[in-house]
Amino acid sequence: MSFQRRLTSGKFLVLAEMNTPKGVNLSELVANSRRIKGRVDAIVIPDMDDGVMRMSALAGGALIHQQGMEAIIHVYCRDRNRMALQGDILAAHMLGIRNLVVVPGEEITNGDHRDAMPVGDLDELALITTIQSLQNGADMAGFSLNGSPEFTTGCTLGAFADDHALDQELEKLEEKVAAGARFVVTPPVFDVDRFAASMEKITALDVPVIATVFLIKSVGIARYMALNEPGAHISEEMIKRIRKAPDRELECLKIAGETTAALKSLVQGVKIETLGWEHKLPTILGHAGL
Repeated sequence: MSFQRRLTSGKFLVLAEMNTPKGVNLSELVANSRRIKGRVDAIVIPDMDDGVMRMSALAGGALIHQQGMEAIIHVYCRDRNRMALQGDILAAHMLGIRNLVVVPGEEITNGDHRDAMPVGDLDELALITTIQSLQNGADMAGFSLNGSPEFTTGCTLGAFADDHALDQELEKLEEKVAAGARFVVTPPVFDVDRFAASMEKITALDVPVIATVFLIKSVGIARYMALNEPGAHISEEMIKRIRKAPDRELECLKIAGETTAALKSLVQGVKIETLGWEHKLPTILGHAGL
């Protein structure tokens, strides 16, 4: 069953995020995707939105499609103007990619090419509107297309530390959904009970929600995120659990699996983000009972 059909049917979805390489060696991406083929519904391919130069998501998405799996690629506005964005979106369709997620891009100063010039010709809402226009047969200049693409387009919910910030993010999300976004990806979830309370407001928008499960790799990472990302809500109890575990790496994998399993009753799907530990995805899925 395709991602689109599974999304509209209400069935639970499991997505795994994998970055393209910084180079042209695709062997690791191929090997990691094959390890979980049949266990996930799609592979999410970011497109340098973290500010680190890599092979474009178009190539990664096409490769995943060639492997007989469904790809979802990120699109964003930082590095391309409206002409380039539209051209890449049309190219994605021709390469067999049928799923997009419109995401924000990290500040250039946070990446590895700090002298690069950001573009920002469009914002996220305008990009979602543009994708919808292309599907309706016209480009941003109003010219008719010779053949229209078809996509299932999603968007992201911005990070929030409290109810007031959530309300602000939901206002933006409502506009994205009205413009054509058909699913939403949340920030990483670490406190499932706290997230469950937030879901009451999110579900009011009547759009499928895919929660992000972020693999914490160490006590240091957990502590850093707890101190510097208030919206993460990483508890001291979780940090102590990792620190006291006889095998800390295994404990981190267990936590990601348990979080995935706990979210199954709250959302329509999860996106598992491992940031370089994609080879550990089968273990996480095992702990999640998937």
